[in-house]
Parts: sequence; C-alpha cells; structure tokens
Amino acid sequence: MSSEDAALEALVVLGDPVRRGLYRHVSGTPGEVGRDAAAEAAGISRSLAAFHLDKLVEAGLLEVCFRRLSGRGGPGAGRPAKMYRRAGGERAVSVPPRSYDTASRLLAEVVERAGLDAELQAAARAAGEAEGGESDSEADPAEVLRSRGYEPFWDGETLRLNNCPFHVLADQFPALVCGMNLAGIEGLLAGLPEGQGWRAAMDPLPQGCCVALRVTGEF
Repeated sequence: MSSEDAALEALVVLGDPVRRGLYRHVSGTPGEVGRDAAAEAAGISRSLAAFHLDKLVEAGLLEVCFRRLSGRGGPGAGRPAKMYRRAGGERAVSVPPRSYDTASRLLAEVVERAGLDAELQAAARAAGEAEGGESDSEADPAEVLRSRGYEPFWDGETLRLNNCPFHVLADQFPALVCGMNLAGIEGLLAGLPEGQGWRAAMDPLPQGCCVALRVTGEF
C-alpha cells in the first residue's frame, strides 16, 4: 500500500466522531491511556472504547503497550493492562498531491548553511506577534497554543507542549527550527494581551516540543 493510500485510509478511520474524539484524547495525553480512562473521556462504555481504540491501532494511528497499573509485580499483581499512545510517524494528505515538505527542507538547509538563524528568529518573532495581535483580546495563551497543534498540558506550574508542529524539520535541523519555534512563541505571547505575564524558554520533552512556558517564576 502506498503512503498516500495509507494516509487516506487513516482519514477514513478518523471519520467516525467517536474514534476522532478518542484519538484526540490519547494523542493529547502525555504517556499512555487505558481503556477505562479513554471510555470516561469519550462518555462511552469500556467495551465500545476498546473496539474503537483497536480500530485506531489497526490504522496505525495508535500503538499498544502493556503495563500493570497497580505498580506491583509477581504473583497476585494481576494481568498488565492494555494501554494506548499515539503512534510514531505522520499522516498527511494533499489533494492534488503537493510537496511542501521538500520545499521546507530545502529552505531550512539554505538558511542553516547561510547562518541566517538570527534573521529567521526575528521573522518568526514578528509573525508570532502579528498572530497574537489578531487573536481575541481575552484569548488564553494555552488555548491559542492548542489551536496551533502544540497540545499543551500543565505539569505543576509549567505548561508543557506535548506535540511539536515542526517535528520532522526539528529532527533534521534542531538548532535552527527550535530557535525559530521559541522565537515564534515569544512573539505570540508578546502579541496576546493575556500573554504578557508568561515566559517561554527551552525545556524540551523527550517526545514533545522543545519549549515550555510558565506564568510566573524562573525556569
């Protein structure tokens, strides 16, 4: 099966609103999610959640691991629970086909070779500030970041970002893209009326975004 066909089949699976909600819940939750928690989040029975979660696994959108929720091992610890997490890789469909990823990779390579990191960061900061200025005056920074695909979640007093919207490029050009990303978020906060008390800094997650935010205090 071609990558385009696989992506189209994944979209068909996500056409079901229940599966779409389950996928969003699992992919937006750090770590793994069990069937009970997924069912509660979707407002459906455990058996129905299990059916739809396994369909998402078959489509390659989620992957499975097994873990004892009690934290105990050995006899009497019970069977490991089936847990779900977002699968690696990406699915993208363009009709008609486009190759924006190729163009972005070439542009990033040229910028890096030319040493234009500072210029890229300045452009990202200005673009972020402009976007923030166009947002609702009472827009919550966390929700604005959520709408841009960052999947924010609170870790104590730190707002972490579970997803990197630039993941592929960040893997290939980490210093360049992470610097651009931080500058863009800083600009966004500067442009948002509700973002003035926030501070963004490099504090990467193993599988998430390189940037984290706090409302007060120091990183």
